[in-house]
Amino acid sequence: MIESNYREPVGRMNDTDALERLRRTSIACIVEHQHASGAFPAGPTFSQYGYSWLRDGTYIAYSLLLQGHAERCRHFIEWVARTVTRHAVKIERLPELLAGGPNVEKQAFLGARYTLDGEEDQTDWPNFQIDGYGSWLWLIDRYLQETGATMLPDTWTGPVQAVIHYLGMVWQLPNSDCWEEFADERHPATLACIGGGLQAISRWVGPTVQGESEQLASRIEQFLLDNRHPDGFFPKFLGSQTIDASLLWLGVPYGIIPLDNPSLVETITRIEHELLHDGGGVQRYPQDTYYGGGLWIPLAAFLGWYYLATDRPVDAQRQLEWIARQQTTGGLLPEQVLVHTNKPSMIGAWEERWGKVATPLLWSHAMFLILDFELSRYYS
Repeated sequence: MIESNYREPVGRMNDTDALERLRRTSIACIVEHQHASGAFPAGPTFSQYGYSWLRDGTYIAYSLLLQGHAERCRHFIEWVARTVTRHAVKIERLPELLAGGPNVEKQAFLGARYTLDGEEDQTDWPNFQIDGYGSWLWLIDRYLQETGATMLPDTWTGPVQAVIHYLGMVWQLPNSDCWEEFADERHPATLACIGGGLQAISRWVGPTVQGESEQLASRIEQFLLDNRHPDGFFPKFLGSQTIDASLLWLGVPYGIIPLDNPSLVETITRIEHELLHDGGGVQRYPQDTYYGGGLWIPLAAFLGWYYLATDRPVDAQRQLEWIARQQTTGGLLPEQVLVHTNKPSMIGAWEERWGKVATPLLWSHAMFLILDFELSRYYS
């Protein structure tokens, strides 16, 4: 077992002090690193994470919305809208390409991440990954509800309709999961993002698009139910024998599967049994070897969020306090901590390739803020 550099400093603080300091540093870190365009780099000091992922950015922006920074959230939403518009020719060309058969070049699809100026990533890193587009639709709904809006802004209508149309064409295609892996598979967690986003945005679009969005969300829900594992749980990908902690998204926050659905309950039970560490923290999936396959801070927060939705506030608080204990002496949160890993021998290999674990990870700070806010709202 590998000891982490991230636990030791907070051991000299009580949980209240750790939480309060992390609230301050999390907001400051996110605000500091929002680009003038509205985008957020995933990891501003990590060699590979200078791009803005739509999924990460969704939660980063949402955390700022909950903290009263609605304009910063709006700025991110509008960055995505501009980026979709800039690359909309891909959506226009896609029907013809798909009509020619399933082997469409991955570059023909919209990307999962972009430069902070909205340009495409030209590297060979897997980039056909569609969860972020559903997440963005979900964020728009949350923004409009939290700010008391009564309609979708006119300048957002075109990009929103384009994304709905795009998701209708690609949702059944194999694509990379939220970890940029398993590009030849179809992933229930990804479908949760899409289905939940389509459900959420349907209340803000016109009748024709609303019908399209609602029908597609319903088809995705049924597809998920039809493709459960024979043992009754939702698998990491269709046909897989294992699970992934991102399957939490089926219930929270996207709500594509009801929280009391027996298959979702069984999936969460397996996540707790196989991926939840006794001291706190959650691994991605049992075979993960990225930096050894450690405990991910965003996933601990998602599990805490699920606990609140199912009236388990003590368990949610435990995850929040575990997260706070992982901050560095400067109050920064890493992507994952390595106190418990699947394959310790892989830690050095990844450090040699890309350096130490990404610190800070803005998604980690965002998920801490979201869970902290949701706990406060639960008790209010």
